[in-house]
Amino acid sequence: MIRFLEKKDIPDVLTIYQLGIDTGIATFETMAPSLEQWDQKFHPNLRYVFEENDNILGWISITPVSSREVYKGVGEVSVYVHPHAKGKGVGTQLLKQLIVQAKLSGYWMLQSSIFEVNLVSIQLHKKSGFNIVGLRKGIARKNDQWMNTILMEQHLILE
Repeated sequence: MIRFLEKKDIPDVLTIYQLGIDTGIATFETMAPSLEQWDQKFHPNLRYVFEENDNILGWISITPVSSREVYKGVGEVSVYVHPHAKGKGVGTQLLKQLIVQAKLSGYWMLQSSIFEVNLVSIQLHKKSGFNIVGLRKGIARKNDQWMNTILMEQHLILE
């Protein structure tokens, strides 16, 4: 079941985040942040977990893309699923929940920057209504290699 992420869930969320980091294709981060850093980074009201049998199997939230007023309705999506739960629809359900709640909260666009090689995440976003809007070639270096990301977005108001 999907529910609002509570502070008590953050240690499990950080474990799942680190498991994603360890894949090498989920984020440019090299280590999960502290509990306090994570709590400050992600939207306080748009954060959800997928829980089954008292186990957190995935989480989702957004961060603002800019502090400028004109972009206040644009959020960057972060969605992570525990490796044991991959292929069970956890990410799809979390993304659907976030899309609905973000729109109700006044967001008009969600975006994701995904490693070009992370085909599972690209497919998840496509299935949830995101469109590819660009390739960011060599946007950053990771392990001494230039990495490309795919920029995807979903407009929540304009269809």
